[in-house]
Amino acid sequence: MLTHEDVKVWDTLAIGEYLNEVAPKAQLLPSNAVQRAHCRAISGEMHSGFSALRSSLPMNVKAKFKNFKVWSKAQLDIDRITFIWIDCLTQYKGPFLFGKKPTLADCMFAPVVTRFKTYGIALDPVCEAYCRKILSMPEMKEWIAAATAEPDDIEELEVEF
Repeated sequence: MLTHEDVKVWDTLAIGEYLNEVAPKAQLLPSNAVQRAHCRAISGEMHSGFSALRSSLPMNVKAKFKNFKVWSKAQLDIDRITFIWIDCLTQYKGPFLFGKKPTLADCMFAPVVTRFKTYGIALDPVCEAYCRKILSMPEMKEWIAAATAEPDDIEELEVEF
């Protein structure tokens, strides 16, 4: 949840939109209307889609799985994500999805980057370079370090019902 002054925003996509409004110099959305619509479309797709990937490859930055078996529906999600990435990186010339600066779309796909790393998903060179770029960002390093420092056992999950 984002709390800013008297405002509380709990939805990730709405947080990105709100931040773009209160901090327009951050350019979380492209200035070009067509690119902005494209950015919103793929951010929305990430926000509401890819359920097979989410359930089959849960996010866990502490783990590393070798020879992980990706099932067919999750593979379809991976294929769609890599198509989106290649399309954007080619069209907008990278290194981020919409050009030289990270946008809301990169924020939305950052958890996917960690999943691909955790489960050893083989990627083409373009997508692999994109993942390296995202993981090299100071914000991502801070996020991963904080997640790594969290306890492995979550008390609420250990309670029997």
